[in-house]
Amino acid sequence: MAENDNTNVTGVFHSFMSPAGYTQRARADKTVCDLHVPPAADSIVGTCEYYYRPLHCEFREKVEKLPSFNEIVEWARSFDPWPDWDTTKRLLGKRDRLISPKCTDSDWSRHSNFMMRHIGCGHTPPSYYLSYGYYYCSNYGAYLKPTLSKAGSDWLDNARWQLQSNMEDGLHLNMIQDGIQMASKIEGNGSFSIPEVKRYQLELKDKIFKDFAFNTHPLAYLDAGLANLPMSDLFKIGGQPSVEEWGDGRTWDQARDSAKVVLPKKGGDMLDAISDAVNNALRRLIAK
Repeated sequence: MAENDNTNVTGVFHSFMSPAGYTQRARADKTVCDLHVPPAADSIVGTCEYYYRPLHCEFREKVEKLPSFNEIVEWARSFDPWPDWDTTKRLLGKRDRLISPKCTDSDWSRHSNFMMRHIGCGHTPPSYYLSYGYYYCSNYGAYLKPTLSKAGSDWLDNARWQLQSNMEDGLHLNMIQDGIQMASKIEGNGSFSIPEVKRYQLELKDKIFKDFAFNTHPLAYLDAGLANLPMSDLFKIGGQPSVEEWGDGRTWDQARDSAKVVLPKKGGDMLDAISDAVNNALRRLIAK
């Protein structure tokens, strides 16, 4: 038998097999749909590349040109990474490596790992990876971190690690059971439950994935020590939240619940100012 392979860049992969000497080849479509999510390498958890490495030129161009974050979120929901042939070819050349547990390849990310596990089956990576995850992680590191105190800078690094560690825990739970239940590592910092998500389905349900990720945010920020930061850092973290990022009522509920943990640790005559700073900081962070 003689075999030749041809790859269709839309994500459906074809294999051509025919007896030696034949000029007309028979084609059979190949698709891959691997629902098992392998764990990330410890060395990448806590980095922005965990969500997405900027492999596609279209992503970089869109982020630079789109005027609002909501537009970036909407674009991320429809982003098709497959037509970028140079990137696709590079990823396919190392597919076995990119889907292995605890992969440390320079092209690995949650986004590229999903791509290599879902070829031609119509599934798309959670939009959270591109928009809320990578976009906010990168922006906070570039613009917020340099303005914070040493304690604030350390907190931001710790919070980023906590966020991704929580995501790993949730993805692991989804491999072994229906529903996700998670609690803070520190008593009193909260918990949540998402009973409706079925086993192996978390990455495939975009809205549920976003709900899951949002619910992990208060736990991560509080466990990282938000309540212990100086007021100057809380004011900087809070800033002036964009109205478009606060249309979701869940964000306000999470901020209020989290503030209950932070406020008792602050006091004095500036209680109102402290309350505003804490709430703005939490709202800004949880809005991701």
